[in-house]
Formats: sequence, structure tokens, C-alpha cells
Amino acid sequence: MGKPLHFNKVAIIGIGLIGGSLALVLRNEGIASNIVGIGRGLHNLESAQRLGIIDSFTRDIGEGFKDADLVVVAVPVLKIAETIRQAAPHLKPGCIVTDVGSVKGAVITEVTPLIPEGVHFVAGHPIAGTEHSGAEAAFPELYIGRKCILTPTQKTDSGALEKVRFIWEATGAKVVVMDAASHDMILAAVSHLPHMIAYTLVNTVGDIEDSGVDALSYSAGGFKDFTRIASSSPEMWSDICAMNKAQLLKTIDGFSRRLESLRALIEKEDLAALRSEFGRAKSLRDSLIKNNPKERA
Repeated sequence: MGKPLHFNKVAIIGIGLIGGSLALVLRNEGIASNIVGIGRGLHNLESAQRLGIIDSFTRDIGEGFKDADLVVVAVPVLKIAETIRQAAPHLKPGCIVTDVGSVKGAVITEVTPLIPEGVHFVAGHPIAGTEHSGAEAAFPELYIGRKCILTPTQKTDSGALEKVRFIWEATGAKVVVMDAASHDMILAAVSHLPHMIAYTLVNTVGDIEDSGVDALSYSAGGFKDFTRIASSSPEMWSDICAMNKAQLLKTIDGFSRRLESLRALIEKEDLAALRSEFGRAKSLRDSLIKNNPKERA
């Protein structure tokens, strides 16, 4: 990009795992002089300041976004548009606004008309996270080796896009640019569906528990590993279901067909077909680990 990128004031609304981890990188890499945190929870904001994630905080959107050169919206996807609507009157010309939502089509449709003239919106989604939340969960290495997808439109300012790309590359993420529809289809399959399955599996075992059988106490590492993401925020994931409804329903239908097919093979005791089905899955999973060694963690 030529000279190093630097912002005098960065405003981040939502100082949790995602927003907080990005703030730490912006500070560590000298990309931001002043980082202001915005949110509802006073305790979380105080923790973020105590931990050195942000320089100051406010619960007033207008105050927080005033004179910001970069605004990062790290709130649940269903609240992104409303947050930007409230922020719009306070955004100065030249400001770059970006988000971290895991749904892009609906966000772009809702947000684009809200962006003031002279302000630039770049939709983004870092594919990283843990089951933990809040400022105390943030750490600067979160994005290293992970993908961050940017989904510009024909209206996206090229200079703003390159600056947002630079920011995410500074986190150690591998930046990929694609259209919003492709993003939403891919994420429905590899992220949104697995969360639905994890929640459903835990609740299925919970139903057995409700019948008077102590099942959870017998769960081993496999169950805990597989269902780890069921500890994720119910608020965030219910929002994602609403925002990516069409694509998520398609993937659920596809999974249901696969599960019904597996059920039929088990009922018929077709062991050869079962071995073939499991072998295909094992091969795909093994190739994922081989090509992405970090996934072993």
C-alpha cells in the first residue's frame, strides 16, 4: 500500500472476542493511535480498558463514532444495520465502516442505503472464533492463519477495500475476496450448519437425561469435542439463523437427506455401504487436516 496504514481514531462497537482481538492487533501493530470501545455492558467495557484493549469507552454511539477514521461493527448480525443507522449522522466524510458479521448478503442489502455520502462501507467476515465471549476472551493471535472474507460490491470504494484488506492481513489472516452470495452459501455449510447440529445433538442427549437416564456423565472426549461449539452465544446464533435463513435451510435439507440415507443403511445392515460412507467422510476430513495443520488444535 506504500506508506504504512495508520488511523488516528478507531471506534469498535462490540468489544468481545472478535472486536477485542482485532483491537489488540491494531494497537500492537501501531495501526491505531486511539481506540474507543462502544457497548452496552459497563463491566465488559471496563475490563477491556483495564486489559489495555481500548484507550477509552462510551455507551453512546454518537460520541464513540464522532471523528472516527475507522469504525468496526462487531455486534450480532441482526443488529448491524440498526447500529449503522444510529451511527450514520456522526460519521465524518472519508470514514471507513466495516463489519465482522458471518452473513453478508442481508447485511449489505440493509446497510448500503444507510451509509452517508463520502463514507465507505466494506463488508467483511473473519472466520475465526472460540466458544468464549467478552473482552477477557480476546487475544491478538486469534486470526493467524485463518481466512477473512471481504465481500465488496460494485459501489465499494477500491481504496477503502485495500485498507481493510491491509488491516486483516496485519492480523495474520489470509484475505479472500468473493461475492456475498457465495460467502453465504459456503458459510451456511461449514459454519452455520455445524452449529445447528451441535445444538441439536446436545439437546437430544438432554431429552434422554429428561427421561431419567444419566447419559451426560458418560460422555467422553469425542462428545465434548464435537459439541464444543454448542457453548457459543445463543443470541448470536439465533440472529444468524434469521439473517441467512434461505441458505441455512438448504444445507439443513441436504444434511437431513444424508442422515435419512444413513439411517436406511443402518436399518438394512448394509455394512459395505456404511464402510463406504464412513470412508468417504474420513478421507475428506483427513485431507482437511493435511491441508490445514492448525485445525489439529
